[in-house]
Amino acid sequence: MSQSQFINAREDIVVEAIEGLVRISGGRLARLDGFPDIKVVVRSDWDRSRVALVSGGGSGHEPAHAGFVGRGMLTAAVCGEVFASPSVDAVLAGILAVTGEAGCLLIVKNYTGDRLNFGLAAERARVLGKRVSLVVVDDDIALPELPQARGLAGTLFVHKIAGALAEQGADLASVTEAAQRVIAGTVSIGMSLDTCRVPGSEKEERIPAGKAELGLGLHGEPGVEQVEHVHARGAIEAMLARLLPHVQAGPQILLLNNLGGTSALEMAVLAHEITRSELGHRVSHLVGPAALMTSLDMRGFSLSLLPACAADLQALARPVDVMAWPGVSAVVPGRTVPMPEGLQLPVPTPSENGAVRAVIDQVCDALVRATSDLNALDAKSGDGDTGSTLGGAARRIAADIDRLPLDDLPALLGSIGMTLSQVMGGSSGVLLAIFFAAAGDAARQGAGLQKSLQAGLARLQQIGGARLGDRTMVDALAPALAVLGSGVDVAAVAARQGAAATAAMSRARSGRASYVSADRLVGHVDPGAEAVARVFEALVPRSFGL
Repeated sequence: MSQSQFINAREDIVVEAIEGLVRISGGRLARLDGFPDIKVVVRSDWDRSRVALVSGGGSGHEPAHAGFVGRGMLTAAVCGEVFASPSVDAVLAGILAVTGEAGCLLIVKNYTGDRLNFGLAAERARVLGKRVSLVVVDDDIALPELPQARGLAGTLFVHKIAGALAEQGADLASVTEAAQRVIAGTVSIGMSLDTCRVPGSEKEERIPAGKAELGLGLHGEPGVEQVEHVHARGAIEAMLARLLPHVQAGPQILLLNNLGGTSALEMAVLAHEITRSELGHRVSHLVGPAALMTSLDMRGFSLSLLPACAADLQALARPVDVMAWPGVSAVVPGRTVPMPEGLQLPVPTPSENGAVRAVIDQVCDALVRATSDLNALDAKSGDGDTGSTLGGAARRIAADIDRLPLDDLPALLGSIGMTLSQVMGGSSGVLLAIFFAAAGDAARQGAGLQKSLQAGLARLQQIGGARLGDRTMVDALAPALAVLGSGVDVAAVAARQGAAATAAMSRARSGRASYVSADRLVGHVDPGAEAVARVFEALVPRSFGL
């Protein structure tokens, strides 16, 4: 089998993952000596004097369930193979290992295998004289026609709130009652852009590009529908349309769960969208965003909501000694603090110049339209963001054009440089800010446009270190500025020729492309040089209809 995952063998993945977890737990966790059939993780400090909490199910949902074993949450987690319920004997072993006179609560997600195996293990434990209660989590609202709603990430609310009560010494009846109350109030729904891949198996290609599946299960079971996916806002709106009719009145606690393959950056955007959605004003507290109950590498997320009462908030906020619980935070209005005084530079007086305005509009429009092309070029030799970076800066300058000193060349060049330093990231933003700042200084000394821009180029090269032939924007900018006095059309030809020449350069001596091998560079124009060529081509007289 070709290896495309960081595993050794499919049949060993769960036991090796458990061994790894126990070894890095700092001594807080242990496992029962029952490998490979009995895979149970337990608290190493447990003394059976309080109610034990046992949960579990198929693996592949990490950090659930073993990642939540510890003081204040689970006492033991019973692990099955990937997406397979643990056996009755494994569950019984977990119960017997941690249950004392105070009894044990089993927290089970509503899947047939889990209900049957945990249920039978509970009966066998009772025959052996153990006091065992069982609750079934059924928080999924996506498929209302199902007679048995599935258990999703809302299970974590049950683990944490019941765990807090058990840690404080509450009896089995009280812990069970609290768990049932939390289950009754919790609703969840998930969405994904892709299915997950089970180790050692072929991935199911069920969700086409441009679609998201709404309401799919933790094991990749099909959801209620596939919807058009354009952006994060639309994803949240589609989920809330299904979720809101099931949400109880009043403030809510939101658990924002990463299903395994969604980046932290995307999860932060989703947090932004949910807090400003129609539900946002009712979300008083947030758990996450974090990977809590995953579906292997699924590129999705889930929302779980629980009515916010004081007792549950207190239980959720109680400190725990577990590896995966992220805590609960109050959701507050966005706060800002003043910019440092050193960045509050004098704002030049706006002025109007129709010809200059047309030039700026034309350049900005060209860079915005080139975004995708420049990103594609940059992906060959960099991180694929040149177009987005330049396009974002162009949008900002175009939006602020009425505040620019269009009839004052030195001030205009300096203002553009200052804007670029604030809105463009990476080395390209710094270098272009230096370019325009130096050009503005030269213009203040009486230099004309061509000489001013060449002074900016000289400073850019002095600080950035790039020279002709180094496969950078300089290869297009330098020849274009050298002939600018002969006309924009001549400069545009020179810029295009300079950009085209970079495709034959097998080595970059500056910038991120300098880390890339020759075979990935040859045949592809440098994205910075291409951007310069497109700027000059946008300025030829016919672009203004002249």
